[in-house]
Amino acid sequence: MTDDKRLQQLKTWLNQQLMTDQYEFSVASADASFRRYFRITHNGQSMIAMDAPPDKEDCRPFVDIAKKLFAAGIHAPEIFSEDYQQGFLLLSDLGDVQYLSILNTENAGSLYKDAIDSLIKIQSIPPASLPAYNRQLLQAEMNLFPEWFINQHLKITLNEQQQHLLQSVFECLTESALQQPQVFVHRDYHSRNLMQTGVSNPGVLDFQDAVNGAVTYDLASLLKDCYISWPRKQIEQWLAYYFDQAQQNNIIDSQCLLDEFIQWFDFMSVQRHLKVLGIFTRLNIRDNKSGYMKDLPRTFKYIMDSCERYPLLHPLKSLLQELQIAEKFHIEWKKLA
Repeated sequence: MTDDKRLQQLKTWLNQQLMTDQYEFSVASADASFRRYFRITHNGQSMIAMDAPPDKEDCRPFVDIAKKLFAAGIHAPEIFSEDYQQGFLLLSDLGDVQYLSILNTENAGSLYKDAIDSLIKIQSIPPASLPAYNRQLLQAEMNLFPEWFINQHLKITLNEQQQHLLQSVFECLTESALQQPQVFVHRDYHSRNLMQTGVSNPGVLDFQDAVNGAVTYDLASLLKDCYISWPRKQIEQWLAYYFDQAQQNNIIDSQCLLDEFIQWFDFMSVQRHLKVLGIFTRLNIRDNKSGYMKDLPRTFKYIMDSCERYPLLHPLKSLLQELQIAEKFHIEWKKLA
């Protein structure tokens, strides 16, 4: 089915839902998956229509998680209509102002406070019904790094010793994630999926892959964002604020020390960023989506910064230096130094 045919199908479905064809229709956005979003304006109300081809995407997890978030007071989209067979949803509109488009040194404090407060609410939702962010999934994600970034992108084949070293680091990162408190994890909680809204800021999107996993995962996505970076001192101030709120809300045990928590956070960020390097290069190579390639240097720099801080990660640092990855980024790496 061509995109034009799906678009016509969507409009026919919308005509049925709204009982009219008299509405404004425009492209809202597309994401890294097969989903597309369109903005519908009707009788002064703005809504979002999601097109998720059912042979490529399943709308059910999106609807299920959206309802859980909405019920917990998170500013997630309200579901007005759903058609799982065709892969169409009609949602409330959270606007078009991404955090990423407006963040600066003046407003970052208030915007990140709102995002952290919202994250505390998310992590207070019972996660038992969600898929487990278990050893198998954590390892599978990190294996995207050698498969797509090292082999496919850099055209490097790791020798047996290098493979063993990398797997030992993966095991260390996995153990760190599994020993943390396990909570409701959004799994993509960052500046492109948070919308500035007039009330109940922020609006929260792209949550359909939520899992039951490590408490620091979403915080790593937020504060070590692949699309925007902040000084370490600022990050640690936000970490301290989150840590205090999490202990007050019984998300983290009162006996946990801040230093221990920060190490969890840094190790979790390395796991995430190894995965992201694999995903971004896979999007470029397999899916012909090159827009994420410009964010590789920042993502890689996060990994190297953490490797500098912790002796347990020094073997990873040595391997990445041996592969001369920083040199391959040239000017981009210098800009981020």
